[in-house]
Amino acid sequence: MATEQKDETVGTGTLGKTMAVLEAVALAERPMRFTDILAVSGQPRGTLHRQLTHLVQEGLLELRADHVYLPGLRLLKLASASWARNEFRAVAAPFLEALHAQTGETVHLGVLRGREIIYLDKVESRQAVRMNSQIGNASPVYCTGVGKAALSTLDDAALEVILLGIEFRRFTPQTLVDRAALLGELEAVRRSGVAFDREEHEPGIRCVAAPVCDAARSLVAGISVTGPAYRVGQEKLEAWVPLVRQAAGAIKNELDARLGPQR
Repeated sequence: MATEQKDETVGTGTLGKTMAVLEAVALAERPMRFTDILAVSGQPRGTLHRQLTHLVQEGLLELRADHVYLPGLRLLKLASASWARNEFRAVAAPFLEALHAQTGETVHLGVLRGREIIYLDKVESRQAVRMNSQIGNASPVYCTGVGKAALSTLDDAALEVILLGIEFRRFTPQTLVDRAALLGELEAVRRSGVAFDREEHEPGIRCVAAPVCDAARSLVAGISVTGPAYRVGQEKLEAWVPLVRQAAGAIKNELDARLGPQR
């Protein structure tokens, strides 16, 4: 029994494998057929069929008439409830709005989860040309402003765990693609208190970000102001630095005051 409980925790038990199937379908760029899921799941055909049947019955997946699987509406309901009740998002919301009012550009709130940043909230730019980003999307930590800001707060041991699992990919000519370059960047972030994304993840997109942590470091996150490169040069990014740092500090102080250091 103890062994089974351990397997569930690390994602190798029944629940973990089912969640892996659910995530594979939910995050796929296109609808997946049974054979597509079978190829990526590494599970026996019969086991996978039972898992998919249960997920469809529970409304977490949908089986379309053309035999492809899609995320089910129940996922949307759960995600909506999670977003609405998230305490951190509620604490940060007024400060994000204030930062947006000061800059006029898109403001993001992201939380560190493993080797990715999950975007928890977004205040859209008032400009005609806007960011193509969505709440709930994930981005790599090593080439995004919020990601590098969050990484800069970790101690050496926690940072090493993440670095060991990163598979560097070049998204643009400016992407950091090795450990040494990332570590050098993180040292600069620690000194300045802000991180930059100078078209490292998406061509034509720049941002400045600052870290947000609670007192116990149980929550590691960041906020950013982002805009298209043609109207956001380095001078404007530098002008936003004190605003982003101030907003991040205010969120941290409010978080500690309202939720306490031992959440």
